[in-house]
This record gives sequence, structure tokens and C-alpha cells, in this order.
Amino acid sequence: MTNRATDFLLDPRLAADTVTLGELPLCRVLMMNERRYPWLILVPRRAGLVELLDLEPDEARMLWEELHQSMAALRDLGTKINMGALGNMVRQLHIHVIARTEGDPAWPGPVWSHSPREPWPDPAESAETLRRRLKLPQCGI
Repeated sequence: MTNRATDFLLDPRLAADTVTLGELPLCRVLMMNERRYPWLILVPRRAGLVELLDLEPDEARMLWEELHQSMAALRDLGTKINMGALGNMVRQLHIHVIARTEGDPAWPGPVWSHSPREPWPDPAESAETLRRRLKLPQCGI
């Protein structure tokens, strides 16, 4: 029998495109390595999740609390907070939380596939700044 919590592995594509900020009770919090948008990705640390419906009811409530915390942390970094869980390219359940600003390069359309990604010059430094803003404990990931 598998343990959904201990068998969790981050999808390699998410790992390649992000920097880990830390851990909340349910989710690993990632920062997209894209300097034009304050962009978090929350990934529930449970193996085999694809859809929000795959979460147990108590996990779904916890996910909403963690999303709320993440949206609040990004609120003053943009004029609109976008949230989405598409999963068309990466099937592992993950939720994007993006602070958008009127006039940003993709406005008013979606950020996905708008243009090539522009990575941070120093992703670790940018991640540390955002991690502190979110008040996440440091993690050894």
C-alpha cells in the first residue's frame, strides 16, 4: 500500500521551471522562474493527484486556506490576482497564483504561451525575497 504523502514526487517539468520557496501544511510552494510576473505555484504534497476532486475533503479545505494565504501575499504586487489549475501539460495537480498588472506584457490575456519566459537573473535571491514576504520557513529542499 502506498502513502500518498510520503510517495510525493514533484513533476520534473515543474521542478525545472521553478524555485522552491517552502512548505505549507499541505502544499509545496514554488516560484515560477519568470521575472515579469509575481507567480506562485502550489503543489499538494500527495502522490497521484491530478484533479482537485482527487483531494480528500479536509485536504481541499486546507488547499483553499493555503491559496488564500498565497493570494493575500501577492495582492499588493499587482492589480488583479489570477488563479488557475489547468494541468494540460503537467498532469500533477498544481495551482498557479499570479499577480497581474494592467499593461503587463500579456495583459489582458493569459500569461501562458504569451511569449518566451524571462527568467530571473538570480532566481535564488528573488525566491528568498518572496519567501520572506510569504513568511514561509526556510526549507532544506
